Amino acid sequence: MKTKITELFGIEHPIIQGGMHHVGFAELAAAVSNAGGLGTITGLTQGTPEKLANEIARCQDMTDKPFAVNLTFLPSLTPPDYPGLVKVIVDAGVPVVETAGRNPAAYLPALKDAGIKVIHKCTSVRHSLKAQSIGCDAVSVDGFECGGHPGEDDIPNFILLPRAADELEIPFVASGGMADARSLVAAMALGAEGMNMGTRFIATQDAPVHQNVKEAIVNATELDTRLIMRSLTNTERVLNNEAVERLIEKEKALGDKLRFEDIVDEVAGVYPKIMHEGTMEAGAWSCGMVAGLVNDIPTVDELISGIMSDAESIIKARLGNF
Repeated sequence: MKTKITELFGIEHPIIQGGMHHVGFAELAAAVSNAGGLGTITGLTQGTPEKLANEIARCQDMTDKPFAVNLTFLPSLTPPDYPGLVKVIVDAGVPVVETAGRNPAAYLPALKDAGIKVIHKCTSVRHSLKAQSIGCDAVSVDGFECGGHPGEDDIPNFILLPRAADELEIPFVASGGMADARSLVAAMALGAEGMNMGTRFIATQDAPVHQNVKEAIVNATELDTRLIMRSLTNTERVLNNEAVERLIEKEKALGDKLRFEDIVDEVAGVYPKIMHEGTMEAGAWSCGMVAGLVNDIPTVDELISGIMSDAESIIKARLGNF
């Protein structure tokens, strides 16, 4: 299937694996790229330029296909060495960078001068237009359904995607609620050139996370996610558990007096415990509503090949019959 996204990134299928904290390692990125999609290494999980360079080299040993590195720009008193991370990406010849968080304009010249394609994650049309204006090659449009940070506008993809199609000149992919062939075909009908999947890729055999995490997603329904940190204007969609319920109780009790320090035990430094040790009640971790559509744990190759085969059947058979 050829779309503007497959042509832009030199991939076979219009499917991108989003950057996910303590999930986007070389093993998963290479598996997605080898299956014809665009795999993504999560830069801030590595933390330092040296560690990121090693992870990129590991991925290059596992695949000769294009893959991306995610760089999320976050406000911090002690920010990561972003210039160093960018230099590593450039020096390693990584062809695509997925940016997220704050405006990436300061780092675009170095990336663009190296011929790197940049796709920026956005949760609104206005942010997508800004990404287009500063020179991003594409955007990932994240609807309210998505795991992680859905923004503060609460616009679901059935509205957000066609609005983006009305306004944007650069290609975009749909993110949030994407799980299968139906997701892909629907997203393309609404104007997207492909889709970005996060939660769905965690529940695969190739994802380098604890089996407890994969089974938690399979066992969850679309009703099992919660929104936290709304009063801090840093909304995050997470899978419900005991830690999340404690956090929500604190939010209710403290109201607009809530500070990050009040919930630090539930959100800070919990990903290694959850993703690698399988301690599922350790804290809050990002998960999309799409968990309700995840019922198995296939290989990445089985997942992507199945999506593309089923998408063809939907387009030619079901839609064609109308």
